[in-house]
Amino acid sequence: MQQNNNNSSSNNNNNRPRQFGKQENELYRINNRITAPMVRVVGENVDPGIYSLRDAIRISDDLGLDLIEISPSANPPVCKIADYQKFTYELKKKEKEKKAKSTKIEIKEIRLGPNTDDHDFDFKLKHAMKFLNTGCKVRVEVYFRGRTIVYKDQGEIILLKFAQQLTEYGKVEMMPKLEGKRMTIMIAPLSKKK
Repeated sequence: MQQNNNNSSSNNNNNRPRQFGKQENELYRINNRITAPMVRVVGENVDPGIYSLRDAIRISDDLGLDLIEISPSANPPVCKIADYQKFTYELKKKEKEKKAKSTKIEIKEIRLGPNTDDHDFDFKLKHAMKFLNTGCKVRVEVYFRGRTIVYKDQGEIILLKFAQQLTEYGKVEMMPKLEGKRMTIMIAPLSKKK
């Protein structure tokens, strides 16, 4: 008799291959975890409409798919009939594509002194041009060591000259600003015209 009960329970599992234990990584409520009495059903090969939860689960079982609650805050909640594994895979795929499309702006830093030589200035200017062409922002910094803080005006002149030389590659986002022993200026790349 017990053997028959085991067989009948295994038959129920074969008819309904669903997971009933609570899973931590589950994003949406599915099948019997949905608590609303009435749901709006959408999906492929399904007549969209409002059904009782029992009818919606029966329809999803007949199709061999899951009932996924995609919008619990709607009245009545919206449920989609689809394969849950495939549904979550496609969501992750879309998220990955979205992340890949978003551009991450990198900030490159160039450090000068208040008495920077012309050759060093030109060398660092070429680096800044290269950075701006690749789409990075450039923070140019004049660092005053010890008594060189006396040459604040000279540091500002160097930064403005640097920005002037880069006008065809980028635009000044932040004018020279003294913070402690550093004077900085931020230059953003020009937007590329398509």
